[in-house]
Amino acid sequence: MTSQKSIRNRIIEYAQQKYGTTPEYLWARYPEYAVLRRADNRKWYGVIMNVSRGRLGLGGDGIVDVLNVKCPVGLYELVRNNVNGILRGYHMGGTWVSVLLDGTVEISQVIALLDTSYTTVQSSKRSRSV
Repeated sequence: MTSQKSIRNRIIEYAQQKYGTTPEYLWARYPEYAVLRRADNRKWYGVIMNVSRGRLGLGGDGIVDVLNVKCPVGLYELVRNNVNGILRGYHMGGTWVSVLLDGTVEISQVIALLDTSYTTVQSSKRSRSV
């Protein structure tokens, strides 16, 4: 099984290579929380956090890394109800989900959700009437 740290690092490396994103560490109280933000509109498309299993409603003790990502409404309803390792977004409203980074969810699926989130938070361009 892949370690949480290596999954976290793979996601950060992927975001840097594909989107030019440098993670932001915004809170002194939570030095491991990494915000992934679009450069063009400054909107968050991902947050990597280490959270106690109990706060996520999971059994057992200890801390687990999660990636919060935003989903379109239809995908949100599908994944949060039917996929093991994808939960209602911890500490986020709307259509955010928390993806466990403990190996429960395949890295390819984690990356696909990150890509979807990046697209979901892009600025909508209004067409102008001529």
